[in-house]
Amino acid sequence: MKTTTVDVLVIGAGPAGSVAASIINKSGLKVRMVEKEKFPRFVIGESLLPRCMEALEEANLLDAVKKQGFQQKFGAKFLRGSDVCDFNFSDQFTKGWSWTWQVPRGDFDLTLAKEAQRQGVELDFETAVTDIKFSGTDSVTTIVDKEGNQSQIKARFIVDASGYGRVIPRLFNLDRPSNLPTRKTLFAHIKDPQRLNYDEPNRIIIIVHEPGVWVWVIPFSNGLTSVGFVGHESFFDKIKHLSSEEQLRFLINSEVNTKERFGDKEFVFEPRTIQGWSVTTDKFYGDGYVLTGNVTEFLDPVFSSGVTLAVSSSQRAANLVVKQLQGTKVDWEEEFMKPTTVGVDTFRSYVMAWYDGTLSEIFFAKNVNPDFKNQICSVLAGYVWDLNNPFVKKHSRALKSLAEVIMLNKTEQPIL
Repeated sequence: MKTTTVDVLVIGAGPAGSVAASIINKSGLKVRMVEKEKFPRFVIGESLLPRCMEALEEANLLDAVKKQGFQQKFGAKFLRGSDVCDFNFSDQFTKGWSWTWQVPRGDFDLTLAKEAQRQGVELDFETAVTDIKFSGTDSVTTIVDKEGNQSQIKARFIVDASGYGRVIPRLFNLDRPSNLPTRKTLFAHIKDPQRLNYDEPNRIIIIVHEPGVWVWVIPFSNGLTSVGFVGHESFFDKIKHLSSEEQLRFLINSEVNTKERFGDKEFVFEPRTIQGWSVTTDKFYGDGYVLTGNVTEFLDPVFSSGVTLAVSSSQRAANLVVKQLQGTKVDWEEEFMKPTTVGVDTFRSYVMAWYDGTLSEIFFAKNVNPDFKNQICSVLAGYVWDLNNPFVKKHSRALKSLAEVIMLNKTEQPIL
């Protein structure tokens, strides 16, 4: 069997993999990236957060993305009937990027992977990992290409950025259920000729459809808009007798904030469903490997945390891999696991507060203290590691306390 030797094997060529591979490659270490799918391929997670830009910049991927002309994103708007809550990233508490992009992920991911390849990363598409054997921190990985040919890769370290594939957790039985309940989404891309009539398209719109059910509206620069309904599985049961196109058409026309704009517009592809996406693992690292991106934990589509956690964890992991392979001792628990968990846990609190109604009370309250709104805006921009922000440092308690004050003070007076 053919065997090649590298310093680092990166599994997965999505945003997490491309960021990790590019950062490690520019240090002078030899990197090889393998990807099971053929790119471009469809995946959700189409609305980025400003914190992503820092990782893309360090990986020298930012300029390649800018050339694609993707839709710029400057904020997020939340709707509940006639109620509106608008966040502009330029108002955030944390100093950092104030804009990002909304992207068809097939095009975005291919752009990153190809740029990593152009920088010198060896990349194999349509190549699956079937086995990994560790000897200390060294490893031998068996891969199979699209023709069925087997080969092996010897590496000093592995970065698992395989996303939903979760290669190492599945091979070594590391998966654990998330504490978030099972939810489902039904979505499609829709032709959107009226987009400029809706104070658009430079932000994501999130619509409260009913308690526990919400809608994303993500415009792209190509004239299409991604629209998806997310909720508990039982919400979709009442329409399960319909085709997927009939289901989404029914839901769009049942929501006042989507009916006029999308009710009779053409779907670019047959609506798709994803469900049961929340999963986690006990440890994000081990001897000779680190897990990044969705392999650590995927929470929920709301707040677009997926790509941010993916590229930020890969950015951190890549620098630690370089540090270790260059001979400096790394404390993976303190330098990777704990910081990554801070970001995941912060977003988790916001996801849970969204579904239990806490955030709706805050977002749609009148005269909320602008300082509080700006601090929450920083979280929505992805700056979930800024412990100077009380809505990060004490994320769960801060949200609950603010919501309680709002509930007790249903007046037109400024809150606190």
